[in-house]
Amino acid sequence: MAIADRAYYDTLGVEPDASGTEIKKAYRRLAVEYHPDRNQGSKEAEEKFKQLAEAYNVLSDPDKRRLYDQFGKDGLKGAGFSPGFSSVEDIFSSFGSIFEDFFGFGFGGAGRHGRGRRAVQRGADLRYDLEISFEDAVLGA
Repeated sequence: MAIADRAYYDTLGVEPDASGTEIKKAYRRLAVEYHPDRNQGSKEAEEKFKQLAEAYNVLSDPDKRRLYDQFGKDGLKGAGFSPGFSSVEDIFSSFGSIFEDFFGFGFGGAGRHGRGRRAVQRGADLRYDLEISFEDAVLGA
């Protein structure tokens, strides 16, 4: 089967027969290199980061990848998939767990950038002073 569009594979630097693991590894490596926090103020790096995320979004999903391989980007649109991201925040919300798994940090909480979902807040600890007999403690009450 011929690949209709190689752009996403070229963006990630992988071959069309690359495994899911190879695609994920290539994405992680390049995402770190072009991450906006590492390239503050660089519009080129931000654009490359968006392209990487878009490519990974399609190639990491077996259904999207099959459609992309057969029909290119137009095949994704015809099937109701939107391959693009409108902002870096969209990318972070879609791929936060990848960064958490790989780097130990994510983008789900408000954090220092103030974007994403609200972080779950831990409740206050409760303490009760309670006196019970030794017998109740040993045998349960």
